[in-house]
Amino acid sequence: MGLIPAAFAQSTIDREGEAGAAWLAELPGIVEGLLSQWGCVADGPVMHGQVGVIVPVRSTAGPAALKVSFPHPGNVHEPDAYAAWEGRGAVLLYERSDEHFAMLLERVQSSTLWELGDGDQIVAVAGRLSSRLSVATTAELPRLADHADSWEEELRQGAADFPGAVPGVALDAALAVVDELGREQPDLLVHGDFHPRNILRGEREPWLAVDPKGYVGDPAYDGATLLKPRALALIEAEDLMKALRHELAVFAEAAELDPERVRSWAHLQIVQAAFHGRRHGFGRARSGPHLERIIALVDQLVVSWC
Repeated sequence: MGLIPAAFAQSTIDREGEAGAAWLAELPGIVEGLLSQWGCVADGPVMHGQVGVIVPVRSTAGPAALKVSFPHPGNVHEPDAYAAWEGRGAVLLYERSDEHFAMLLERVQSSTLWELGDGDQIVAVAGRLSSRLSVATTAELPRLADHADSWEEELRQGAADFPGAVPGVALDAALAVVDELGREQPDLLVHGDFHPRNILRGEREPWLAVDPKGYVGDPAYDGATLLKPRALALIEAEDLMKALRHELAVFAEAAELDPERVRSWAHLQIVQAAFHGRRHGFGRARSGPHLERIIALVDQLVVSWC
């Protein structure tokens, strides 16, 4: 295997510390062993996401991609989700090694749905894909409803730690979403990290989902997750809320979901983001003026979304 990308190695060590460094030391051997085990030959430079490397390979199934992720509870159920979808709207799973948090997957292009640029196209494509991914499943996957108590606790703790950051009416509305939608949810497969950069161009189908967390729950939750990065993309819009509500309506129609349900989940996630950003920052910014700008945007959405 070629060199581990320097940026990926540094971000892994920054995030995981000594455990990350130890895993990086083992990673070349893990990849070489899996290439041999699965009869694959490397077929291009090593790429990476936030938590794993992707090695383009040639296999008996044709062009494929070997993905190896840092061992973390959030990565456990990714192959289970792929197995449940069986290629319906998501990349195919050819092989898995749960011991190494590794999978051999259908190869897709590197271009993402985000790069379409046209907001209506982005959310319409995502909506149709969400509808296809929302399948009943018997897989042993974690349930979103099991997070309801922790969501409530985090909201109340955030309000205590950052008094005045979120208006009381907005906090109450978020807590109501937890009670009304969060505790009892449909038995449907939910991606869990459904945003435009996790939807890639494919050959077998025009667009395919990647990097699922794999939950059982309400598909409208994924719609809310999709809308958060769209807010950043629309930050310069003349009327941000009007633009966001329009995209929400387009998504909900394409996904065949109740737009009010998507709106409610979006409100919960926005309030969560207001507290999370103050406590931890965001993946796009941990400190400095850019973080302040994102927090200001989130605060605007919290007030306007009620």
